[in-house]
Amino acid sequence: MSETVESSEKVPDLVDTFYNLVTDIYEWGWGQSFHFSPSVPGRSHRDATRLHEERVVDLIGATTSQRILDVGCGVGGPMRAIAARSGSRVVGITINEYQVGRARAHNRKAGLDGVCEVICGNFLQMPFDDSSFDGAYSIEATCHAPRLEDVYGEIYRVLKPGGLYVSYEWVTTGLYRPEDPGHVETIQGIERGDALPGLRAQDQIAAVAREVGFEVVEERDLALPPAGPWWSRLKMGRIAYWRNHILVSIMTVLRIAPKGVVEVHEMLYETARHLTRGGETGIFTPMHMILCRKPTEVELDKASSSSGSK
Repeated sequence: MSETVESSEKVPDLVDTFYNLVTDIYEWGWGQSFHFSPSVPGRSHRDATRLHEERVVDLIGATTSQRILDVGCGVGGPMRAIAARSGSRVVGITINEYQVGRARAHNRKAGLDGVCEVICGNFLQMPFDDSSFDGAYSIEATCHAPRLEDVYGEIYRVLKPGGLYVSYEWVTTGLYRPEDPGHVETIQGIERGDALPGLRAQDQIAAVAREVGFEVVEERDLALPPAGPWWSRLKMGRIAYWRNHILVSIMTVLRIAPKGVVEVHEMLYETARHLTRGGETGIFTPMHMILCRKPTEVELDKASSSSGSK
């Protein structure tokens, strides 16, 4: 893990500021789910997004009687899809207060405010009791943690013994070469444009999960074939770019959009270029899936006894 990731103490504030700037643009241009999904032939982007989210229900076995944690919930797009599909009560946490308000409004509009709850807080120090959730998930959110073990440790703490946790992680793949200037430019562009403390390597994720106590059940890159390219939505042509640029400029002049939106739009366009390059070269994936299980007390005692007898 890089020194930047280890030592960055201002990341929570940086992430909060970042989402104050981009939340409205993300909703306007992307929708209520702030993540990527593999493209599916013959299906819309919205359908592909929903299918990617509903996969979580199957992976963690969410049911109507369960309380599920959404770590880094944004404005709650995945939360609503997962609650609607599973019938579970989903509790989301986001560090950004503006997103909390947006998520609650969307929950009410969807008629899901009775099963979807949103809390403002830092996922590195969650305000939940130990062993209080039946399952948990994070979709492209824990990449904002300065130290992955800190957020994984918190998730482990609040998850009930025997509970499952699945995460879709942003990582560099085995194709990434740190000695290649083009690769470095692409990855640094992604980190800079998405307020990340530093991307982790694909082969680091399972080790961190095991370090905090999890059993790793499954691990794979959901972006690999036969999955369609997740970056297809990002390939905005120059005409579309200038159309949107003019639109946000007019909205700013009319004070419909806040000051600075034009600059943020330009930054996100540049970030999209780096993300697309990362996807096309295969050096980056935003959907490295890891499924983890918290052992039961009996299993931990048995493992302890076994190791002590050696």
